[in-house]
Amino acid sequence: MYKNRKLAAYIDGRWIESQNGTEFPSINPANKKDVVGVFTESGKDQVREAAHAARKAYKTWSQTPAPVRASVIGNFGRLIEANKEELAKVLAREIGKPLREALGEVQEAVDTCNFFVSEGRRLYGQTVPSEMPNKELFTYRRSIGVFGCMTACNFPFAVPAWYFIPALIAGNTCVWKPSEDAPATSYWFTDLLHHAGVPKGVFNTVFGTGQKTGAAMVDLIDEGIFDKIGFTGSTEVGRRIGEACGRNLQVPCLELGGKNPMIVCRDADIDLALEGALFSGFGTGGQRCTSLGNLIVDSSIHDQFVQKLVDRASKMVIGDPMQPGIMYGPLISERFLKGHLGHLETLIEKHHEMPLGKGGWIGHGVGWDHMKGDAENGFYARPNIALNVKMTDRIYRTETFGPLFNVMKFHDFDEAMAMANDHGYGLSSAIYTNNPMLVYQFKTGITAGMSSINNSTTGAEAHLPFGGNGKSGNGGRQSGIWVIDQFTKWHAVNWDMSGKLQLAQMDTAYVEPDLNYKIQI
Repeated sequence: MYKNRKLAAYIDGRWIESQNGTEFPSINPANKKDVVGVFTESGKDQVREAAHAARKAYKTWSQTPAPVRASVIGNFGRLIEANKEELAKVLAREIGKPLREALGEVQEAVDTCNFFVSEGRRLYGQTVPSEMPNKELFTYRRSIGVFGCMTACNFPFAVPAWYFIPALIAGNTCVWKPSEDAPATSYWFTDLLHHAGVPKGVFNTVFGTGQKTGAAMVDLIDEGIFDKIGFTGSTEVGRRIGEACGRNLQVPCLELGGKNPMIVCRDADIDLALEGALFSGFGTGGQRCTSLGNLIVDSSIHDQFVQKLVDRASKMVIGDPMQPGIMYGPLISERFLKGHLGHLETLIEKHHEMPLGKGGWIGHGVGWDHMKGDAENGFYARPNIALNVKMTDRIYRTETFGPLFNVMKFHDFDEAMAMANDHGYGLSSAIYTNNPMLVYQFKTGITAGMSSINNSTTGAEAHLPFGGNGKSGNGGRQSGIWVIDQFTKWHAVNWDMSGKLQLAQMDTAYVEPDLNYKIQI
């Protein structure tokens, strides 16, 4: 248990307390007086130690039969399910996610376990016919090696499950640097894996900030102690990680930010589109990489739609994540709240209209009519909607990661598609229409990696690929059978039983056609 201890790492099957590392607390964002736990930063030496433990354990784990590896993940899933309520409460307390959403996040990890348990029996290769006699060809999926991963704070349980469950089933060993904003949730993730039967050294966790522990992990890429890197977070940091991996001829798995568009056409079900826009924009306080960034509305319904949007948004309930019926709770931490306030100061221009007011930190000279929490001691932010946004504005192409999204107006569908694509991100997207041709044009023309038809920009299922393009990622995908490509490498084997050297292409007994033959009609 992390209480009354200042844990720095879980290495080689045991928890380690650091005596000289920098301490950092986990604070309940709904009540900053509530300290969830105190942890200690791991430095470069401790990260290196964790990677060496993973390297030592790799040979045995990679040679363990895949169905046996999968059985450990099956145990993990059952343990998560048995502790679902408690885990959700820890998660809600630590990052301020409404309890209903926290329960859904924990369930996502259970679903991921359930899906990938069977992949332990489906790490298929192929038998391939040879062009030579008495020769057989095979392909195999092989594990990659030591996987180092850094994850974000907004989904501190589900996203690590997306990475580590397939990585472990494929035979890799792991070193994890979770977000410094969710160390208690990360502790329980690690602890449940331990009790699921993961052998010592196979899975290791190092706590700390991105500036120190995360930077140490990136620096160690050049030492060659990691064979694969995964990262969920900002595009800026993702670029630096991509550069370090590129120097070492590695392909990282990068799941980065978004400026996710939602197009609302004139024939859309208005009430359905309003519901989707509100949750896409304000669910989880707008702190999802798939949160709505640019709401793109047909000019013929724009004014009517905005009026209804503002009316509904003004009635949203904000407050304590443990309270029922809230749209969103506090922002994850004070630094995310300050980042949001900074965006309101630097990105809102004179021509932008703010129909909900340009308010910021609730309880600090700013109020909200429907508040159910301790505003003075929590990191609560008012919702904001920016109107009259144009493609030349900075806010059009800047990820804001908070309860703020833009509304734009389009006159023809080509203009709408340009607005949906030209910001450079390519994660999630949505369209509301009942016109099949517009659906077709949208899904064939959008640059995003994920699209919804008459649904929100947010939401993921364990068996569907998750990931983006452009500034949102490097094409890697999480979840579903496709993620196995991230954690395995193909191995081609040819077995010649002829007893002689046979040279493909040169010794192949191809049959020649009679090119002098002409048909006669």
